[in-house]
Amino acid sequence: MLKLENVTKYYGDFLAVDNLSFEVKEGEIFGLLGVNGAGKTTTFRMIINLLDPTSGKITLDGKPIDYSVTDKIGFLTEERSLLTKLTVKEQCLFYGTLKGMEEEQILDKMKYYLDKFGVSEYENKKIKELSKGNQQKIQFITAILNEPKLLILDEPFSGLDPFNVELFKQEIVEMSKKGSIIIFSSHRMEHVELFCKKIVILLKGKNVLSGNIKDIKEKYRKKNIFIKGDVSKDELQNIDGVNEIIEHSDELELKIKDDTVVASVFKKIKNKNITKFVVEEPSLNEIFISKVGESYEK
Repeated sequence: MLKLENVTKYYGDFLAVDNLSFEVKEGEIFGLLGVNGAGKTTTFRMIINLLDPTSGKITLDGKPIDYSVTDKIGFLTEERSLLTKLTVKEQCLFYGTLKGMEEEQILDKMKYYLDKFGVSEYENKKIKELSKGNQQKIQFITAILNEPKLLILDEPFSGLDPFNVELFKQEIVEMSKKGSIIIFSSHRMEHVELFCKKIVILLKGKNVLSGNIKDIKEKYRKKNIFIKGDVSKDELQNIDGVNEIIEHSDELELKIKDDTVVASVFKKIKNKNITKFVVEEPSLNEIFISKVGESYEK
């Protein structure tokens, strides 16, 4: 288990991470979220022991993270850290060797993953000759070559099309099933909702929202109603508790304050020709924006 206990980090007088605590168990995929400058990268660097916390404690299976365990860690950074003049094979050998792997083991893993991600033909191509999407695949492969116990993924889907996002997702889920501890960060909340069950949202280094995504959505009382049929925006906008109505190409989206408003809306349209009436939980993106906005206002 990865555990952060009251971790604080100052750069001089600047508070980058403020008394942060969370834990991630084996097999969990955990979302660490926040706007730019929220403290995510500093937190990642402290976890992998590139930076020392000003105070607090970070442990993996109850022990401090130091060079004795770095071979068990994988890290995909938001900024590409590839050596662009090396070939894909040379890149994998370099990173694999840093993780204490033998050459034969590195090449076996490399060939397996190159084939899995459809880039086998690029084995002897230089990194700089690859597209951004294929560079991202190679960066991902180098991060998981050593089958890490702890894997940190910072914007892993950058430059990928939906098909390759799904490939990455499948591999990440497979690793979690094998027991890897995975920390995932992205500005795309729909990606977070693909497989993260628990999250922490950081703002100015401080935890402003955390917990199980399902529980967070249930506690966040606002809901959305999607209506398709013979009804206009004007007929619904004066209903008490309807906060906003968004007109899509073929349906209306009503943002309501809570479940109590559903009956009033339904009563208004029940005699209309309605082909769709769906009440949904808010998206994680809505909650994220709302929470960050509330925090800025305080």
